[in-house]
Amino acid sequence: TAVNLALALHAEGARVGILDADVYGPSIPTMLGLSGKPESPDNKSIEPMRAFGVEAMSIGFLVDADTPMIWRGPMATSALTQLFNDTRWDDLDYLLIDLPPGTGDIQLTLAQKIPVAGAVIVTTPQDIATLDAKKALKMFQKVEVPVLGIIENMALHVCSNCGHEEHLFGEGGGQRMAAQYGVPLLGSLPLDISIREQGDVGRPIMVAAPGSQVADAYRQAARALVAQLELR
Repeated sequence: TAVNLALALHAEGARVGILDADVYGPSIPTMLGLSGKPESPDNKSIEPMRAFGVEAMSIGFLVDADTPMIWRGPMATSALTQLFNDTRWDDLDYLLIDLPPGTGDIQLTLAQKIPVAGAVIVTTPQDIATLDAKKALKMFQKVEVPVLGIIENMALHVCSNCGHEEHLFGEGGGQRMAAQYGVPLLGSLPLDISIREQGDVGRPIMVAAPGSQVADAYRQAARALVAQLELR
């Protein structure tokens, strides 16, 4: 979701970067089709990697893909702040930070040490998922990070053979959560095999099929996100 939102913002003409804050399971390099190590012109700072017009930084660029990050919380949060501070980001309009699930050290460090303009909660519609998403939303509210809205992922599946629409993970969970906490529902994204396939091969759906209905769902969510930022 973060990758396709970043690409949607770039398609609208913005200068965009994405920071992979999932230190234990970095996936941004794979999803953007990036490999190799970033350059360091002064042995202190690092150049962001670039793909499809978007700048990116991840711990995944600095370690082998199959190397587990067996780190305690302080080491992980130190790595996150280094990636944020030491990357030679361009003059960006938006820097999206893709967080791991939960309400742990990474999220708290982000809220306390990085000037965050707002948080976007991504959830699937079923109750068991919105339970966790609600905790994340309340955590951001407690640490005074504005919640810009909710994005409902895997909201609707359309059968590729017959066109039948089905809510595999339930219906309206994101909308109910948005209403409960008084935040906007920024968008509902489909459960579509092309999103998974294109992410796996490093050509996200916003690049592989920018004119598709699936890409349009990301584009609408990105526009709604920008609108909420503008209101602030």
